[in-house]
This record gives sequence, structure tokens and C-alpha cells, in this order.
Amino acid sequence: MPTPRPGERVRGSRTGRPIMALLDLLGRRWVLRIVWELRGDALGFRALQARCGGMSPSVLAERLRDLENTGIAEQDERADYRLTGGGKELIAALLPIHAWAEAWARRASFRSADCSSPRKH
Repeated sequence: MPTPRPGERVRGSRTGRPIMALLDLLGRRWVLRIVWELRGDALGFRALQARCGGMSPSVLAERLRDLENTGIAEQDERADYRLTGGGKELIAALLPIHAWAEAWARRASFRSADCSSPRKH
């Protein structure tokens, strides 16, 4: 599957609008986790793999390639991975969503018991 890019056809969009390209990229398995783990210091491949629950090396390599191709992550002089300036801007944009999700989880914690009820939803 090619790396999603603004202006090109992506999942869910024939026009490749920038938001749709970004959502396609972020919706790929493990991408958000990798970006989240890189929000701090640079990490080597194995350290990043360990932080991501030991995902397969081939999947990690593919996702890192996608993040590099889109300018979100890069390798430094030691071959560790880090977020670019654009990647750091992405994290800054995601932090309010993270805060909202945490608050939502607290509000919705009672719902897990309701999911098993026979009522129609």
C-alpha cells in the first residue's frame, strides 16, 4: 500500500484532501503508537519495537518508512528515530484529543456494564 500523500487518492477520498491523507496515514496499524512513542527522545529501532509491544520488524520498518516519507519522523546521525518539526506539531495537535479521550474514558467508564444489557442501542 503506498504512503498516503495530500493530493493523491487515499482510503476514503478520491481527491486526496490533506486531512484525508493524514487520517489514512494515522489510521494504519501501529502508526499512532509509533508517533506517540517518539514524542520524547529519539529511539533506536529495537527500543522502539520494544515500546510498541514487540511488533514485527518488517511492520515497524514499513511504518517508519511511511513516517519518514511524509516528513513526520526521521533518523538522526546515530540512526535513531525521532519526530521532525512537523511530527512535533502533529503531537501538539493530538494532545487535546488525548486529553479529551482521557476525560471521555472517565465519563464512559460506567458504560462497559451497559453494553451487555439486552436493550437495543
